[in-house]
Amino acid sequence: MREKDIAVVSSTITFFDFENRMPLKFGHEITTKSSLCRATITVRGADGRTAVGVGETPMAVSWTWPGTLSYSERLDRMMRFCDTLNDAWNSFTSSGHPMEIGHRFLEERLHDLLASGNRKYDASHQMPYLSALVCNSLFDLALYDAHGKLHKVKAFDIFTPEYMNHDLSHYYGEEYRQAYVGKYPCDYMLPREKVPQSIPAWHLVGGTDPLESEDLTGKEPDDGYPVLLRDWIRADGLYCLKIKLVGNDAAWDYDRIVHVGNIAGEMDVPYLSADFNCTVQQPAYVLDLMKKLQQEHPDIFKKLLYIEQPFPYDIEHHPIDVHEISKIKPLFLDESAHDWRYVAIGHRLGWSGVALKTCKTLTGAMLSLCWAREHGMDIMVQDLTNPKLAIIPHALLAANVGTIMGVEVNSMQFCPEASREEAKVHPGLYKRNEGEISLTSLGNTGFGYRLDEIEGKSHHD
Repeated sequence: MREKDIAVVSSTITFFDFENRMPLKFGHEITTKSSLCRATITVRGADGRTAVGVGETPMAVSWTWPGTLSYSERLDRMMRFCDTLNDAWNSFTSSGHPMEIGHRFLEERLHDLLASGNRKYDASHQMPYLSALVCNSLFDLALYDAHGKLHKVKAFDIFTPEYMNHDLSHYYGEEYRQAYVGKYPCDYMLPREKVPQSIPAWHLVGGTDPLESEDLTGKEPDDGYPVLLRDWIRADGLYCLKIKLVGNDAAWDYDRIVHVGNIAGEMDVPYLSADFNCTVQQPAYVLDLMKKLQQEHPDIFKKLLYIEQPFPYDIEHHPIDVHEISKIKPLFLDESAHDWRYVAIGHRLGWSGVALKTCKTLTGAMLSLCWAREHGMDIMVQDLTNPKLAIIPHALLAANVGTIMGVEVNSMQFCPEASREEAKVHPGLYKRNEGEISLTSLGNTGFGYRLDEIEGKSHHD
């Protein structure tokens, strides 16, 4: 082991359940509750010292695993796969930099573990790779947190030659390797002195969210949080709105964009985006909608900063050419961007940007970032309704890599009480103020969770 390396000593996991205060629609499915898994990993350094790191990720069943299986069965299988992964990480003897270890696990173990678990099911009931990535991400995140704590540095300050054993050419295929000789992830990130401490926050306008008082059913929560969009804009000073669409009803999608766009105009909100969550089958659907919007509502069309993932996320089986859409508006991969290889496929098909997510592992997100930036693609960081500690690496990723506009954060809309204790220590992260979230409360080692303070223990990061 080199001086800055780590090796995994042990791993444990814990599950948390929480209810949504409002239903959240993903594609064709409505979610009212969720579960989150926390990994706690102990690592040992070359000098024998140990440190404990933590990673959390929601089990995003509806987002990762569309299909006919019941929600409960999909959730149960993802939770059981977390148990399988925990056993695998406890026996994983690799050492090195967190990216080196995380990459080796992705390349050598994850596919085999997924294939082994899927053998007893027919093709239509097999767990997708995206679900497996989500289950693995909490362990990957915990590595970075532990490494930062061991060496008393921030988790996003370790992507440099000082800490890494290999440059980026070690991680990419032969076709791209030469382009990365002598380059490190820090070359594609913001310089440390330019990392903002406050970033714009995108508010999610869900497909079932009421927009006007006449949309209210009387079943909405009376819990002190806003319900209607105008109230959210006033309360949080919002200036970025992400509109969820259905992708199979052009009239509804068009009316929804116009309705939200009119509210944005009324409330002086300058930025919109549109998310179809993989429900569109043909480019003409998006092209016709955008052209109609541009012709009939040019002010709303101008506010649209980008379009997110209209088409099926299995990009290998649905290689749809999207160059014509990207000429009209920036088009961002999300569900399809499993790793840098899929980003490369998307680039060839005409996608202009990629939405990074810590729930696909931080290792994978950083490799996707470097590939995308090297090839001229834009970057966003999108949410997974991350409550509790999960929001922290997510927000830090956006701040450290730089995006076209802030970060999506929506757990404060749908499950704010899940983060009640965390919000006492980090109030600026769990409540959007003047349309932004603040990172100033975070500690200086690992992800800066300040977990002991959250749990009422003596302080250290």
